[in-house]
Amino acid sequence: MLKTKRDRPQWSKIQHRLQYLLLALMFSLLIIACDRISTSDRDLVNAAITDNNVLKIWWDKGFTLEEDEALQQIVSNWEKQSGNQVKLSFYSTDDLSQKAERELRTGDLPDLIAMFKSEKSLTARLAWEGKLADVSDVIEPVKSLYSENTLQTVNFYNQTTQKRSYYALPIHQATIHVYYWRDLLEKVGHSNKDIPTNWDSFWKYWTQRQDELRAKNVAIYGLGLPLSIAAGDTYQTFEQLLEAYDVQMLDANGQLNVDNPQMRQGIVKILNWYNQAYKQGYLPPDALHWLNPDNNRNLLNRKVLMTTNDTLSIATALRQDPDTYRHKLGVLELPHKPSGKLMRYLVTVQQVVLFANSQHQKIAKDFLSYLIQPEVIGDYLKVAGGRHSPVLKPNWQDPFWTNPQDPHVSTATKTINEGQTRLFYTFYNPAYSRVLKENVWGQALKKVLVESVSADLAADDAIAQIKEIFAQW
Repeated sequence: MLKTKRDRPQWSKIQHRLQYLLLALMFSLLIIACDRISTSDRDLVNAAITDNNVLKIWWDKGFTLEEDEALQQIVSNWEKQSGNQVKLSFYSTDDLSQKAERELRTGDLPDLIAMFKSEKSLTARLAWEGKLADVSDVIEPVKSLYSENTLQTVNFYNQTTQKRSYYALPIHQATIHVYYWRDLLEKVGHSNKDIPTNWDSFWKYWTQRQDELRAKNVAIYGLGLPLSIAAGDTYQTFEQLLEAYDVQMLDANGQLNVDNPQMRQGIVKILNWYNQAYKQGYLPPDALHWLNPDNNRNLLNRKVLMTTNDTLSIATALRQDPDTYRHKLGVLELPHKPSGKLMRYLVTVQQVVLFANSQHQKIAKDFLSYLIQPEVIGDYLKVAGGRHSPVLKPNWQDPFWTNPQDPHVSTATKTINEGQTRLFYTFYNPAYSRVLKENVWGQALKKVLVESVSADLAADDAIAQIKEIFAQW
């Protein structure tokens, strides 16, 4: 519409007002943006300040939500009691091990770290290198509550100080057992009472059941043993087999014993046994690529009839299904040795370590002292479903650990408290931690099963590799 001369002044006023409002709006937006930038910067500064005063903990992620929640509750209770703050991070077993090794090179480490699959290959080495803090002042007040065997697992030599001391806090322990499906045995007319305790008959039993189950169109492998270089379960099972064949890799003084022809022959026998079972189709081919949780997954998914595991993680995953937990899933001790003697079990003592470069030594030790109180760690282990067993003497008095209605926890308790046990070699010589870290036994299995190298040659290669590791230590 065409404006008249009379309308133009009024329109001009409107234009001025609109310009003013636009300028005001732009100015307001500029103020808001500046305030946001300022607030963001201020938050970053505050976060950095806060982060510098927070105890950082990395923890091996539990196999159940309850296990993680139990630790979170411990942290929360300690925060309230101490007035300190914690940044707690959970990582899967494989992720945590890799992250720790990676950050050891960069120096971006937490104050405390708990690695339950890696303590055999990492703690002794870090203590030797002087990268762990001495936690004797945490252990001494409760020293009488530990067994001498448990204390030995954290008493390491530090080449920097040139003395032995306590460089980790033991919090729980575990040993290897066999887990299997009782209901699948029943499907082919067998029960747990039929399982032999004789060495050769024991392993043959599972291959025979595989044949019978497959005849009923059940796709399953009889022997769910880990075979990969990537899985710690591979070397843990292999080390237990070495014990079964009385292959003592170290002598009483912690020195290599591999030049003994009987030791070499034992390694050859084990490799040949694996190779025969693999070639006959009783070991799953994808076990060559398993990661640490995969033996659990394959048993729980009923892809294998049995497997070995060094904690009760398989059982605790089924606690919410009482029928499966108590009746369908079976647990066994290992058979007698090939010699006919009772098995001696390798015990893993899981630990928490405090890094020497931590800026929060005092509050970290205060947290560890709180954690290891019998009532605190005892409640945690029970809420976690008994996946790990206690290391403190008072905790064993709790009927939870001996309840015959719980076949899994009571079996683990019997093995640890009544059976013959020994520690892994890493606790006698830290050089052996490198043998486990490089998974020498996983490498030997790959050569035999995949590359068709003879067991004799693979054994010689493994022995040579172990000798080289010890020579460099």
